[in-house]
Amino acid sequence: MREIGIGLIGGGYMGKAHAVALAAVGAVFDTPLRPRLERIAASTPDSAERHARTFGFRRGAPDWRAAVDDPRVEAVVIASPQETHRAIAEAAFALGKPVFCEKPLGASLADARAMVAAAEAAGVANMIGFNYIRTPATQFVRQMLAEGAIGEVTWFRGEHTEDFLADPATPHNWRCAGRANGCMGDLAPHMINCALALMGDVTELSARIEMAHATRPGADGPQAVDNDDHGQMMLRFASGTMGHLYFSRIATGRKMGYAYEIHGTKGAIRFDGEDQNAVWLYRMDGPEATRGFTKILTGPAHPDYLPFCQGPGHGTGYQDQIIIEARDFLQAIETGAPVWPPFREGLRVAQVIDTAFASAADGRWHPVSTEQH
Repeated sequence: MREIGIGLIGGGYMGKAHAVALAAVGAVFDTPLRPRLERIAASTPDSAERHARTFGFRRGAPDWRAAVDDPRVEAVVIASPQETHRAIAEAAFALGKPVFCEKPLGASLADARAMVAAAEAAGVANMIGFNYIRTPATQFVRQMLAEGAIGEVTWFRGEHTEDFLADPATPHNWRCAGRANGCMGDLAPHMINCALALMGDVTELSARIEMAHATRPGADGPQAVDNDDHGQMMLRFASGTMGHLYFSRIATGRKMGYAYEIHGTKGAIRFDGEDQNAVWLYRMDGPEATRGFTKILTGPAHPDYLPFCQGPGHGTGYQDQIIIEARDFLQAIETGAPVWPPFREGLRVAQVIDTAFASAADGRWHPVSTEQH
């Protein structure tokens, strides 16, 4: 067993989640490589020192560069706003340090391409934080699809819907400014990643992206919103299968609508993130009178469940997804083996999003770029 010094950039919602995961991953998975919480950088030096005390880091850092440059920091976790991702990642890779980066990979397709190039030139572990794909339930779905459990897939429908901006009276905040902070930059990447992971490449799509509320209350009166509230796309996968994706931050009543439904020639699968420890499976077996969806509760027989709990149906939660990611990142550093999802998966998602905006602008079907850089 040996230690590795971790530098964490960002002390907010995701920064705390990663700090907790890094502190817990050794106990949960008995990893040979154990994180040493070395330095944390946040929006100000004072907040960095406060987060260091709260999260158990040895020291705060005056800025992200001081954390990345510190020789005791051997790997970097990026949990700061997406417009900062590229500079931080490039600086870490230039020093030969592995990087875990929260989604989206960057604030633009150009950022994503540059970050993939830097990661692959450095030749060190790189991983992007698509945590929802790591639930035991969805890992099990991936297995079932690979084994042909529902036959040839004929249709995929996915959504990521929440309602944190459903009320027009909700005040203007940082999510209301900048394309990268809109629904297509914030929520869409997760479900696009899911669709790519379960179904493979998207070859073409037709998208519509809209703003529902043009202004929101501000300190000095109505303040303009300049990004999207929801969007949808029809698409075709490389397999020939059709699909549909919908993303919304104004889906009244939806709290964690990371959901999908998959139809096949021998059955169907349903999943909803608001019930993340269950998968619904339909098989076209037996008499019609007794056919129906079966609810499968996750348990020790499913991927990455047992290290958290020995009881079937007791369930795992959001934080556990982040701990699984931390385990995979540490394994990649320790063994040198490829880790999934690498930065290149973030580029694939960015390519779909960029194509969606192009389609929404002219109302046409567009091919999705598969260029490597």
